[in-house]
Amino acid sequence: MTGSQSLAIRPVHDETAREYFHHSSAQRVNTDIVIVEALRKQYPEFNVVIAPQASCNLLAYAGAGHAIATPIEDTNDPIYAPVKWRQYLPPARRLDHQPGALVDMVLFGKYMYSWNNHEFIVYIVNGRDGTAYYPAVVNNYILTKESYPADQLIIAATRYSAELHNEVWVFDQGYWQKSGELWQSVQHSKWDDVILDPGMKKAIIDDVQNFFSSRDTYSKFKVPWKRGIIYYGPPGNGKTISIKAMMHSLYQRKEPVPTLYVRTLTSYAGPEYSLSQIFMKARQEAPCYLVFEDLDSIVTDNVRSYFLNEVDGLRSNDGILMVGSTNHLDRLDPGISKRPSRFDRKYLFPDPNLDQRIAYCHYWQGKLSDNEDIDFPDKLCTAIAKITDKFSFAYMQEAFIAALLAIAVSQDGSNTDLYSGPEADVTLSSQIATHTLRGDDPELDDLILWHEIKKQIKVLRDEMDKDRMQY
Repeated sequence: MTGSQSLAIRPVHDETAREYFHHSSAQRVNTDIVIVEALRKQYPEFNVVIAPQASCNLLAYAGAGHAIATPIEDTNDPIYAPVKWRQYLPPARRLDHQPGALVDMVLFGKYMYSWNNHEFIVYIVNGRDGTAYYPAVVNNYILTKESYPADQLIIAATRYSAELHNEVWVFDQGYWQKSGELWQSVQHSKWDDVILDPGMKKAIIDDVQNFFSSRDTYSKFKVPWKRGIIYYGPPGNGKTISIKAMMHSLYQRKEPVPTLYVRTLTSYAGPEYSLSQIFMKARQEAPCYLVFEDLDSIVTDNVRSYFLNEVDGLRSNDGILMVGSTNHLDRLDPGISKRPSRFDRKYLFPDPNLDQRIAYCHYWQGKLSDNEDIDFPDKLCTAIAKITDKFSFAYMQEAFIAALLAIAVSQDGSNTDLYSGPEADVTLSSQIATHTLRGDDPELDDLILWHEIKKQIKVLRDEMDKDRMQY
């Protein structure tokens, strides 16, 4: 091994392992003291450097290919060999048809660890001790001739643990966690799939992209480099997909901008603690895109003051662009919704107009272009758009999905009149007349998609009318 002398393991009983086993059978207060004492006796020529695994996971760092961790199993005393929990982890999703995996949780292990032309002996010890309810404290005990290489290893492994690897930071249940699932979802969210007024879409994109490109401009005019944006309007009209599309485009920048996604303030220490952790992380990760979806549900009256203190406080929020979405702008405190320098700009996402509904139908036309069983001419886009006024994009999506499922069942030979009855044709005729379709091309009536989607639109409009009556 170049760069350092190869480390030899003495062919004798491992006194450190022996001491750990004996100590674990009794009440413990501080495993660190026991392990360090044993290591110094067994390896008097080595320095002992301790690194908590919570922030410096040496096995994960090696598993990613940045180092080599070789288990030391050939002890002369098998009683005190390494201890592991072996568990079967089923696949995260049954739909993926993956077999799952066997994984080992190391309670006590020894490794020859090679990194950057240096060799170390590493003990990994799970020390369930202390004065509280059995806190699990897992530490790496690094044996090295010189401290400097060990310090550099700790820095490299800790940086790797702190970085995102095709993940998004998500705050939930009181702590930040990495979500690969959300990152994967974002990869499928493109601005081409977002149907909005072209002027508003351009304004939203420019607002965010220009912010992250204008640090020098903010500095030149001596104003804080921070910004807040609110997306508001009735549900199902593109707020969430716009946030995800922006996340995707920010990851594509020359210097990618990470997203910090806040799911809830609920935590064991209360919402004020959660807010402090959220903004501490945002300041650490800045420049970043800080997302509060359903802002009115997250920032309630009991945490309003604390939230405003974090936004306006003495600590710098440079590089943080906050975006909050809400279906109920009226539920937000005016100090949040009507105060520039907190949330500077608001964008309304209304129910789509006729042109936007036609554009959304063309979007589905493109999705179905390779389906030979569905005839979807341009004139059908206009026809569907005309009978879906006051529909959100979410309702239009449901109409398409339900109609396509009914068609699929029909092609399998099953009954497709899921919502039909003696009164269906009469009701649909009235519905069509109400929405000015008397002069439509009679050729549309020969299209199975037109036939089925009218049924679904009727059902959904009845549902919408019932909801309005309840409120």
